[in-house]
Amino acid sequence: MNSRLLQVILGPVVSERSTAASEAGTHIFRVLPDASKLEIKQAVEKIFEVKVDSVRTLRMKGKVKRFGGRLGRRNHWKKAYVSLAEGQKIEIGDGEQV
Repeated sequence: MNSRLLQVILGPVVSERSTAASEAGTHIFRVLPDASKLEIKQAVEKIFEVKVDSVRTLRMKGKVKRFGGRLGRRNHWKKAYVSLAEGQKIEIGDGEQV
């Protein structure tokens, strides 16, 4: 397996919206900023052994936050919405569906 594919997916995005989307068959992952849709598809198929239907990506702007008395900005990051084929699901951890 290509070592790049193991590094493309940084982790799942856990929120109420992502949990609702996963029940509908779309899983949301945080990915490398320079990852392409094809790389994301191949990585999900290899790691989780599922069939991916489509991949949509978007770039999230880092929030402006205060650190002490100074303004700072969090890093920009990339998010991928991965739609699975009919009947496929991803289980992470203790058998819980993500």
